Amino acid sequence: MAAGDPAAWVGRFRSVDKRFLERVVAVWPRCLAVLPQQPDEDIITANLVNLLLRDPETRRRFHWIEFQYEPFEYTPEGAAHSKGSVDMAVILDQDRDTYLAYECKRLNELRHDGRRSLAGRYVAEGLSRFVEGQYSDNLPLGCMLGYVLDGDVQYAAARVRATIIERGQDVALDMVPRDDIDIGVATRFHSRHRRGSRGVVIEVRHALLPM
Repeated sequence: MAAGDPAAWVGRFRSVDKRFLERVVAVWPRCLAVLPQQPDEDIITANLVNLLLRDPETRRRFHWIEFQYEPFEYTPEGAAHSKGSVDMAVILDQDRDTYLAYECKRLNELRHDGRRSLAGRYVAEGLSRFVEGQYSDNLPLGCMLGYVLDGDVQYAAARVRATIIERGQDVALDMVPRDDIDIGVATRFHSRHRRGSRGVVIEVRHALLPM
C-alpha cells in the first residue's frame, strides 16, 4: 500500500506508466501479428501480457506484470477477499497492494451498420471503476488502455474525451482531459477525478493504441 507523500507517489506512478508504455509500444507490432480478426479485449490483453513477459527489457525494468489481476479488499478483522479483476497490472514490488492498474477497452468497433465508438462503455465500465475505488483504491493513479480497432486514434480520442466531459458528474470529474506526450503510436492524455465523500483525487492516464 502506498504511504508517505502522495505527490511523490504520483510522480513514481507516472514514471512507471511512461516506461511501461514504451515496452507496450515496442511489442505492439508482434502482438497485432498474432491476433485473430476482431479480437475481444481479453484476447488482446492476454497476448500483450504474454509478449511483455517474454521481453528481456520489460523483465529488467519491472517486478511483475499480471493478466486479470485481482486486488484485495480487507475486512475490519484483516481478512482478504477479491474486489474483481483488473485487466492488467504492473506489480511494483513484493507488496501486492502497490500496483499500477490498466483497464483495457476496445474502441471504434466496425459493424455492418457502421462504426460504434464504444466510448460510453470505455467510461462506464472502465474509467468509473477507478472513480468508485474498485481498482487502485488508496492509490493515487490508474490507467486506461484503449484498443482502437479501426486505427482511427484521432476519432477515438475525441469521442473518449467528449464522453468523459459529458458524463463529468457521473465520473466526478475534477479536471477535464489534458494532453500528454505521445509515446510512439500511443496517443496519451489524462484526467482527474474525485472519489466520493473522502475528497481524494485520482489521476487516470489514458493511452490509445491503433490496430
